[in-house]
Amino acid sequence: MTSSTATPTRPNPVRPAAVPVRRTRLFALPEMRWAAAALALFLAGLAAQFLGGPGWLWWPLYLACYVTGGWEPGLAGLKALRNKTLDVDLLMVVAAIGAAAIGQVMDGGLLIVIFATSGALEALATARTEDSVRGLLDLAPDTATRLTDGGTEETVQAIDLEVGDVVLVRPGERIAADGVVVAGASEVDQATITGEPLPVDKTAGDEVFAGTLNGTGSVRVRVDRRAADSVVARIATLVEEASRTKAKAQLFIEKVEQRYSVGMVIVTIAVFVLPLLWGAALQDSLLRAMTFMIVASPCAVVLATMPPLLAAIANAGRHGVLVKSAVVMEQLGTTTQVAFDKTGTLTRGTPELAAIHPLPAAPFAEHDLLRLAAAAEHPSEHPLAAAIVRAARTRGLDLPTVDEFSSQPGRGVSALVEDHYLEVGSPAVMPTSSDSTAEAAVKDLQDRGMTAVVVLCEQRPVGVLGITDQVRPEAAPTVAAITRLTGRTPVVLTGDNHVTAAQLAAQVGIADVRAGLLPEDKVTAVRELQARGGRVAVVGDGINDAPALAAAHTGIAMGGAGSDLALQTADAVVVRDDLTTIPAVIALSRRARRVVTANLIIAAIFITGLVLWDLIGTLPLPLGVAGHEGSTVIVGLNGLRLLRTAAWNRTRT
Repeated sequence: MTSSTATPTRPNPVRPAAVPVRRTRLFALPEMRWAAAALALFLAGLAAQFLGGPGWLWWPLYLACYVTGGWEPGLAGLKALRNKTLDVDLLMVVAAIGAAAIGQVMDGGLLIVIFATSGALEALATARTEDSVRGLLDLAPDTATRLTDGGTEETVQAIDLEVGDVVLVRPGERIAADGVVVAGASEVDQATITGEPLPVDKTAGDEVFAGTLNGTGSVRVRVDRRAADSVVARIATLVEEASRTKAKAQLFIEKVEQRYSVGMVIVTIAVFVLPLLWGAALQDSLLRAMTFMIVASPCAVVLATMPPLLAAIANAGRHGVLVKSAVVMEQLGTTTQVAFDKTGTLTRGTPELAAIHPLPAAPFAEHDLLRLAAAAEHPSEHPLAAAIVRAARTRGLDLPTVDEFSSQPGRGVSALVEDHYLEVGSPAVMPTSSDSTAEAAVKDLQDRGMTAVVVLCEQRPVGVLGITDQVRPEAAPTVAAITRLTGRTPVVLTGDNHVTAAQLAAQVGIADVRAGLLPEDKVTAVRELQARGGRVAVVGDGINDAPALAAAHTGIAMGGAGSDLALQTADAVVVRDDLTTIPAVIALSRRARRVVTANLIIAAIFITGLVLWDLIGTLPLPLGVAGHEGSTVIVGLNGLRLLRTAAWNRTRT
């Protein structure tokens, strides 16, 4: 053996790999450019009007805003008319034009800007999701080293690998295809697929997945699935399918827009035509019809819905939760069941030393056992080694010099430390003649959901270390708050083993644990919960969670350690990684829904009163405009109350 006293730079513990995403640029989308132009023209017109500029200056600016922001929804509305449907976008354009016709050009411009911005944000969200799905497929390497029958190596495209081919995977490389290890040993970080926080030892006969990261050993893998059928490809397909299904979600007011729009147009025509048949003057009939169209237009209804939801979104954003749309903010409040991923969500996703057990016959005290084990592990790049070294550093222990260090992938390390020959690794390093005390200590730690690391001195077991993924301190209070809020205890959906998952769930107060799940299994579990009538919110952070996030009624991603695919697929992102914000944002959404209901009642009272006045009596146009605008202002201000910090604080009590 060669002597080594070098102190290598230790990499950070392995975390779930992020998807390499080629993001769509903000203004690469035509919808974003048109919306930005409409907003700029509207603000310019508004500034010119309120600074006392002449009408010939600000009128053209507003009209240009109408054109840039309204041509696309107007054209889409006209196309819808060809299919015998009438949507609210076209109605808003018509209402905006009507407002301009009676001198209220600024109000019409505001409507145009709102609708153009909404359409642009929807287009951007769709593009970003598509980018993330494409990036997911980049996890699997483009090429692989295939072994020929003659034993030589050849570099081939991963997509050309056939079932039965054998590929060589060197240390640090990503595995190119789903398959089974036929030779060699290593540890593989497969958090992208299963969500397991720690690398998994792989030897002959073990299954591996495309896109997962090989550790310190070399392995030969027999290909079992072609690239198009791999687990990572199925994840991409599941995300796309679920996202298309969720794209049909709408705000409540949009669900009734078709009937309202048709009814408003029919009545407007009747208000114009019927008086003419009874001999009324053309100008009077046109004025009455125009007044009806203005007072009956759903401006107040639209603003009854949007300001509360947008204010709630802004408030949540200030407190660390990014909610991606008004639709999502509305839906969050209907959640009746929450499903948590385990690793990186309820836990921190980083291995930590949790237990030190010197064996009774060992010559070392607890701190000496840790100091020697950490010294032996220090040159290793394994994440479990990092956890042991980090624990020793935290306790202020000085690590002695290491000689004759060697590493055996899948088993552990050995080194000469202070004249002691130490071996640190999996229970497989223990000799078959080991006493029952060591075996009992290993079993005890494993039964408690920990990974057992055995320390041998001169080939005799002297201690066992327990490593686990640390529970977030706010996990238990969050579970309790969600249970009170929804009336149902959350569930855990994880790819980790059942013992570890059950131990974690018991600590935070969850009894329903679904463990050992692949990404498609998580989707199945979500759909089972939905089939029972639950409106399910899934909370996760990894690539393996993305299909479940997309399939759920609402997907919530943990932003700190979340993969790009999870962040783009999710409907909301917990930016500051504080779990307690999840029940808070659900409660805020419920309050926003109550404000929306109150606003709709206010808007309905105003619209009904003004319409009846116009139909039964004679409603002066200026008074109709004043009543219409007054109702819009009232519901808008009522909704903006949710911007206050007090609105968020009430959700935390």
